[in-house]
Amino acid sequence: MQPEFTIALAGNPNSGKTTMFNALTGARQHVGNYPGVTVTKKEGVVNSQGKSVKIVDLPGTYSLTPYSEEELAARSFVVDEKPHAVIDIVDANTLERSLYLTVQFLELGVPVVVALNMMDEVRRRKIRLDSARLADLLNVPVIETVAREGEGKQEMLKEAIEFAQQNKGSELNPVRISYGEDIDKALDEMEQKILAARFMTDRLPARWIALKYIEGDEEVLARGRKADALSMELEATSHKLAKHVRTTLDTSPEALIADHRYGFISSILRQGVVKKDVTQERINFSDRLDKVLTNTFLGPLIMLGVIYGMFQLTFAVGEIPMGWVEEFFGWLNASVTAAMPDGLLRSLITSGIIDGVGGVLGFVPLILVMFFCLSFLEDFGYMARMAYMLDRVFKMFGLHGSSVMPFIISGGIPGGCAVPGVMAARTLRSPREKLATILTAPYLSCGAKVPVFVLLAAAFFPQYGADVLMLITLGGWAMALIVARVLRSTVIKGEPTPFVMELPPYRIPLFRGVLIHTWERGWQYIKKAGTVILAISILLWAAMTFPGLPENQAQQFEQQRVQISQTIDEVKAADANPEALANLEDKLAQVDNLEAEATLKNSAAGRAGTALESLSSLAGFDWRTNIALVGGFAAKEVIVSTLGTAFSLGEVDPEAADSLSARLAADPAFTVWSAISLIIFTLLYAPCFVTVVVIAKEAGWKWAAFSVGFNTVLAFSLATLVYQVGSSL
Repeated sequence: MQPEFTIALAGNPNSGKTTMFNALTGARQHVGNYPGVTVTKKEGVVNSQGKSVKIVDLPGTYSLTPYSEEELAARSFVVDEKPHAVIDIVDANTLERSLYLTVQFLELGVPVVVALNMMDEVRRRKIRLDSARLADLLNVPVIETVAREGEGKQEMLKEAIEFAQQNKGSELNPVRISYGEDIDKALDEMEQKILAARFMTDRLPARWIALKYIEGDEEVLARGRKADALSMELEATSHKLAKHVRTTLDTSPEALIADHRYGFISSILRQGVVKKDVTQERINFSDRLDKVLTNTFLGPLIMLGVIYGMFQLTFAVGEIPMGWVEEFFGWLNASVTAAMPDGLLRSLITSGIIDGVGGVLGFVPLILVMFFCLSFLEDFGYMARMAYMLDRVFKMFGLHGSSVMPFIISGGIPGGCAVPGVMAARTLRSPREKLATILTAPYLSCGAKVPVFVLLAAAFFPQYGADVLMLITLGGWAMALIVARVLRSTVIKGEPTPFVMELPPYRIPLFRGVLIHTWERGWQYIKKAGTVILAISILLWAAMTFPGLPENQAQQFEQQRVQISQTIDEVKAADANPEALANLEDKLAQVDNLEAEATLKNSAAGRAGTALESLSSLAGFDWRTNIALVGGFAAKEVIVSTLGTAFSLGEVDPEAADSLSARLAADPAFTVWSAISLIIFTLLYAPCFVTVVVIAKEAGWKWAAFSVGFNTVLAFSLATLVYQVGSSL
């Protein structure tokens, strides 16, 4: 059954739009992409007033003159799909700025319902807003809401449905704003020509089309050039106006239009809408806090302290439950080993599944603590401040302030993911800055790499886990910025673009909300371990098991076992001292381990790892590490699971502890410098397969291939340099 009404939720970023969408639709959501672009489209169906209503969550936008794919997708949906109504979620704390988008919807002639969101904060600040007066002045319904508590959502939806019914089938009745004598004269002239030629008026108001030509809207201009020759005449009029405005007023038509829109909004708010003059209000909590947290000198130091504190908390809180998880998988392995007869099936379950997937799941407690801290910082509003503070630094390296969020999402604060990080780069207006961001975002410490770093830190730097992770994080940032500067100076040259970003007010996060966000991220990690990593672990187990040892080598090991077993029987019969018996039993265990190692080395994966060893040894990697790193091309978590399987199948030291970190520390092939080299290589080499596909979608397969090749060569070169220099000291 098709929904009777389609209602779009629109609004500025950080206005609470998506929170309201979740409050309305709950679990009844569907996620896809807008046609022709890679921007995510979220929609859900709800029942209200006996009507079936489709709710579409549009990407956040400040304007209907788009500069990014998200803004273009939002406007295109409103223009092309023509929803029956648009609910504009407005941050009531920043009413003048937030109504800028509302006014543009009204100029477009869209049926709009205004939701004054975050009214709880407005009341707390003792500001009184007359929503009924605002509704009269705008001639649209205005509802007071608090999205995160669900307050006003039903009334808002009811008003939207009733407003949609009233306007169903009616002609557009756009609001007309005066933009001054010069622009109004040009608008009237262009509007008459557009109406006479019926130039795109089947879809859009004539005056709005003329306004877009004056604003230089590239998407409307492109459509117009395909539609009619009148487009050239309209462009000529726009250029003439722009020249006149620059000559007489030393500004641009776009700036004049924005000024008059804000003047229109200001005139409305002065007519009794705001009962208290917000501009005279004492500096609020967010402003006072920003004076410290975004201070030129203190801000960056505090930011580093926050990140370092998060690492300390992660290890302090997460290590104990991580030990419980490791003990559980150790017990599970031992139980299965004792319950099943020796053979391939037992090997698959214990080495392929338990040691492979268990090695990844063992880090879930640490990951959850890290995700909790990350969710708290996001909901608190601090992440946007990090972007603001880093903008000046990013400009020095040829990036944009908006590149900060993709970096943070990718793992700038460890625990992120490069896939949404790369997708977040869509907000960048400049294609060159977007490309540089996409290519360097995978250098950060995503959640898939963190288990590798924690594993190596636990094995070789057991007392300095937080310090090691902090250094790795800073190293990832440094490499991303340096490579970005190199790329922007060579293959991706271009002029920088200005940075504009809204700083949302600080809000104490709801504990329940932080827990939900933490669980959502943690569940994605667990689900990946139980599906993708499980499948890859089984495939790699097979590659590390078959074809097995040649028969003659297997017989040699069997003969050694028989001889040692006979000697043991003789010693027991002679009632010799226990020390001699223990030495013989150790020799028997060593034969078993040497056979396991030889079997692993002779497997398909072992042969591939051995073949690469002549090159990889320059960076301190042995054949086991090579197997893990090749698997890491599919997903970085596989590095840990593969090492777990490899050392389980081919353990040399019979006295090695059960934990993988202890096995690595005891292995003579692993040194401190080979561990550091492995950290560098893991941090920088080719993105995982899913990230490569996303890079291809965003920038093309040429740049995806470049990312794989360039990153791997860079990673190996640096790892080799560090290992060779460090080992020679």
